[in-house]
Amino acid sequence: MTVPAAGVAGVSPVERYVAAHRTFAGNGAGRAPGWLRELRAGGLARFGALGFPTLREEEWRFTSVAPIAETPFVLAPVPGTRQPSPAQLAPLGPAAGHRLVFVNGRFSERLSTAADVPAGVRIESLAGAVAHHPDLVERHLGRYAGQQQGPFAALNTAFVADGAFVHVPAACELTDPVEILFVAVPGDGPEVCHPRNLIVLEHAARAVVVERYVSLADGVYWTNAVTEIFAGDGARAECYRIQQESDRAFHVATTQAVQGRDSVVRLHPLVFGAALSRHDLRVVLDGAGGSLLLNGLYLLGGRQHADHHTVIDHARPHCESHEYFTGVLDERARGVFSGRIIVRPGAQRTDSKQTNNNLLLSSEAHADSQPQLEIYADDVRCTHGSTVGPLDERALLYLRSRGIDEAEARGLLTYGFAAEVLGRVALGPLRARLDALVRARLARSGITGAP
Repeated sequence: MTVPAAGVAGVSPVERYVAAHRTFAGNGAGRAPGWLRELRAGGLARFGALGFPTLREEEWRFTSVAPIAETPFVLAPVPGTRQPSPAQLAPLGPAAGHRLVFVNGRFSERLSTAADVPAGVRIESLAGAVAHHPDLVERHLGRYAGQQQGPFAALNTAFVADGAFVHVPAACELTDPVEILFVAVPGDGPEVCHPRNLIVLEHAARAVVVERYVSLADGVYWTNAVTEIFAGDGARAECYRIQQESDRAFHVATTQAVQGRDSVVRLHPLVFGAALSRHDLRVVLDGAGGSLLLNGLYLLGGRQHADHHTVIDHARPHCESHEYFTGVLDERARGVFSGRIIVRPGAQRTDSKQTNNNLLLSSEAHADSQPQLEIYADDVRCTHGSTVGPLDERALLYLRSRGIDEAEARGLLTYGFAAEVLGRVALGPLRARLDALVRARLARSGITGAP
């Protein structure tokens, strides 16, 4: 992967973003409400103190972000003439009733659609929500994934400007999924955008949100995204995150969710694109009786590198979490998984399971897996485990003994390994489209034979 030349000699990467922030503030951001300016200033200070992580740091020892730090990214401008057409943005599933489209991180009203929503529901851009409902946004923005989370979340907070805002009031159910589509239209030089999403489900509210990242061109760009999710007592949130960035793109993401009592959250992060991607995902079960499903898949080829760091924090008793991450790696791809389950003192009767399985289709593919448990309570049931290896030769032999040739047998087994994740997708139409994405991604590696 070729990295463009660094910026001005003698200017450190951190100083470059500090200078960019001064320009950002001078171009209109300075007119934001005082609380938002304060939030941004805290993010910038935190990023300035931390800087870009290096391989010497435990949390980053498998993933070098030097290509990001050394590339002179500039903030992506308002798209203007680079606006895509509606025909280029086919929905992932059936036409969504609610669709927010962002081009280079900026909301596009022309490309977005909104069906009738129940009274009190808000589905709009974050910039619009700050203007129309500042008190509501202030109550939640930065409370779950603030600048304290890490350098990239802090940098996102410093430049927070737009993204999706979904607010569902108490006892309200959204019957149609909300699709949030981020479209990158790269320019002549390396550009960066910092999408910020805020999803708030109040007491006993229900919603399905599909967050998706795509590119319309093969350019060098960087997406640095943060999504905050709050599920109140008794709420049910089903959230999908589909990353299909350009093969030359960089993608760094932070997802932070907080669950209330008896809430149910189901998170499905799927990674197909980007040269280098990193996703830090943390969920706090902060109410008794909460339930979490974390269901992830990464399909990688070429020299792609994907790193997932997850933390499931059981802060209250009688909660359950089930985490499944599956990776299929071909050619010289590398997958990193670090999963940490914390059971706090007093979080008795916790039931938690963590599994990371990696299938290596090439002798040069590589996977690093680090499942971890931290238990400070004595009445719990917690398990974790991981596997890394090629296809099961015994299963291949069995299929071949039934008259299936080797190529088709390998295709069947590989597809079955990846498709297990799709079996946990509740929405039938969306599951069918995700299945098509999995097949297409496997076909890029020359894998056929899926049923």
